[in-house]
Amino acid sequence: MKSNYSDRRTGVRYQPDEKPPMALAFGLGLQLAILSVAATVLVPAIIIRAAGESESYLSWAVFAAVAVCGATTVLQAVRFGQIGSGYVLLMSISGASIAISITALAQGGPAMLATLVVVSSLVPLALSTRLWLLRRILTPTVTGTVIMLIPVTVMSHVFDMLKDVPDEVPAVAAPLSALATILVIAGSVLKGTGTWRLWALVTGVVAGSVVAGLFGLYDMDRVAEASWSGLPKGAWPGFDLDFAPVFWTLLPAFVLVALIDTMQTISASIAIQHVSWRQPRAVDFRAVQGAVAAAGIAKLLAGLSGTVPNTTYSTTVSVTELTGVGARSVGIALGAVLIVLAFLPKALAVVLAIPGPVVAAYLAVFLAMLFVIGMNLVVQDGIDYRKGLVCGVAFWVGVGFQNGMIFPESVSEFAGGLLQNGMTAGGFAAILMTLFTDLTKPRRRLEVEFKVSALPQIREFLLGFASKSGWAAETANRLDAAGEETLLTLIRRDEAGEGRKRRLLLVAYKEDGEAVLEFIASTGEENLQDRIALLGPRIDETLCEQEVSLRLLRHLTSSVRHQQYHDTDIVTVRVAASGPIPNGRT
Repeated sequence: MKSNYSDRRTGVRYQPDEKPPMALAFGLGLQLAILSVAATVLVPAIIIRAAGESESYLSWAVFAAVAVCGATTVLQAVRFGQIGSGYVLLMSISGASIAISITALAQGGPAMLATLVVVSSLVPLALSTRLWLLRRILTPTVTGTVIMLIPVTVMSHVFDMLKDVPDEVPAVAAPLSALATILVIAGSVLKGTGTWRLWALVTGVVAGSVVAGLFGLYDMDRVAEASWSGLPKGAWPGFDLDFAPVFWTLLPAFVLVALIDTMQTISASIAIQHVSWRQPRAVDFRAVQGAVAAAGIAKLLAGLSGTVPNTTYSTTVSVTELTGVGARSVGIALGAVLIVLAFLPKALAVVLAIPGPVVAAYLAVFLAMLFVIGMNLVVQDGIDYRKGLVCGVAFWVGVGFQNGMIFPESVSEFAGGLLQNGMTAGGFAAILMTLFTDLTKPRRRLEVEFKVSALPQIREFLLGFASKSGWAAETANRLDAAGEETLLTLIRRDEAGEGRKRRLLLVAYKEDGEAVLEFIASTGEENLQDRIALLGPRIDETLCEQEVSLRLLRHLTSSVRHQQYHDTDIVTVRVAASGPIPNGRT
């Protein structure tokens, strides 16, 4: 297994900490910018047009969205202190926010949207400091279910755009341009390979626009009238600080979307780490925390500038794996190109002039892919009867509320119609069921000082846990040994932080026939999971005491997972149970 994994990483040409030629970095950054600018421009256009807002606000919102996404893409790459991931991560418009952004604009206008985005940005900023608290709430099942509900809440607006054509245009223009877009995208994805597949969405939109142009449906006047450079015609919308009932009605939905965007950022920052290094290594959750903090800054800037919410995209993951270039300079070049494009109104007008039917076809494919991403999140986490129930019930609750099929009279009056949004209703249902499952799971906890002197308390705690669980002495001894080795290894790696006070929280519970031990503490820089993975099968006589401890830990457990954060380390150890105590003796 190890050799296969290593071979798969031999395609990495430049790691994040290496510097490729400037021409290569700029070329890749330019390609990524061209791939992403369509979504960064089109999604705000879809939201603003669906809400019936003015063209002047549209031009401002698109300018601000592209500029903010460019600046924060650079921030993700350079990693300023604890902000930024240090990897090539693209910031773009949040697909999860489409439905609620349309509602906010329609009910409160651009100033209301700006206020809601600013307030919701506090969610990722706060969570970046306590990221480990999300582990049990926003599970892949919950996140995947909510992502699957996004198309349910948006598709009605998408289908309306198919009819968004002037009266003087032939009736066949809309269906033919939409069909051309769908066929080219589908053909490129189904039959294309490599780079061709990466350009599928762009080529589909171009093909649809060409067909639309033959019927006079492409807005050439917008492109001709736009200046080559400068600021947009629109103005900053300001804030709505009245905090009217509509604000409090929409705020829970914006908070939920901010949580979903945070999970998307976490997923993207984990994925980019897997494809950016030649040698396999455990996930550095400090980089993940930095990515979430940068995403919070991006959302805050989006709100302050009066545009729609943004989030971290995983587009760069596939490009990095394809090209083998994970250098940070590519992310800097990508962000710089986006910033320049923001000040080129004619370039943005080329995208904004794309007709409604083409945009609808593009968005239909985008949302279909989003649905599959959500489905994959649920499936990859492993489906059992509990997760299946959470996903199934929450999804159909969302569909029912979105379409007004579940007590519509009562729902419309409850909390200002909060549950009329299917994503919000389904998301709350999934979170509540997950919390109920987690809170009712029996757990034993012990909090002690992070010192060797705590070993007797830990031993007593683990032996009591094994006895309470009805496990044989063999399992109890293995738990005792695993607990001791984990604590000693963590303490040795914390020796650099002399004088720092530490507390250790030990949580023990049963899951799938195994004992799960969670050691939660503040520790050193080195990742135990990396060290254990790199240990060979033979114990050399020259191994230091720490390596022997790691080998013992590896053989005592079925798995060891080390999650490192800026302020907290979590080591999760799983120990297989050998069976019940004979004759019920303790």
